[in-house]
Amino acid sequence: MDYNIRGENLEVTPALRNYVEKKVGKLERYFETTPVADVHVKMQVQNTEHIIEVTIPMPQLLLRAEESHADMYAAIDLVVEKLERQIRKYKTKVNRKFRQQGDSVRFMFRDDIEELNQELNGEPSNEDFPESEIDEIEIVRKKRFNLKPMDAEEAILQMDLLGHNFFVFSNAVSGDTNVVYRRKDGRYGLIEPE
Repeated sequence: MDYNIRGENLEVTPALRNYVEKKVGKLERYFETTPVADVHVKMQVQNTEHIIEVTIPMPQLLLRAEESHADMYAAIDLVVEKLERQIRKYKTKVNRKFRQQGDSVRFMFRDDIEELNQELNGEPSNEDFPESEIDEIEIVRKKRFNLKPMDAEEAILQMDLLGHNFFVFSNAVSGDTNVVYRRKDGRYGLIEPE
């Protein structure tokens, strides 16, 4: 894995860089072969909070996690734990979905992840929890609505009027379906299809 580590309002010292590479590098144990992927790490300081974002795009899987803590090293530990949970959850879903189909994604992960976790962390295996508790996804409400053509600014105004954190709309210029959302820092983001 190739690491791209950058800092905002923070100098990325060799000690921080080594700690990130060591901790994130431990994720390789979950895969049959070392994944060929770029690891994008963004570390920043806002007031007294140390925030770390890790994104690992892979061919059939995108791992992304963000954590904040008063200490950057603690934030790194937390973000790696979150990434490990994502991998375990994804492997469980893949195994269930492709049990009969034999998809190549299934073989991307080691077969003994649960045993590996028990050895390394003393954590309970998935066998200790019913499968439905691990990743049962339940849709409790469905909504249907017409996508009104508008620009991003109007969509943000609509979102704020409704008191929502996101708003789906049809882009008046391109005709594509877009999403505007409120970020944790209070600013806005726009999601567009490629």
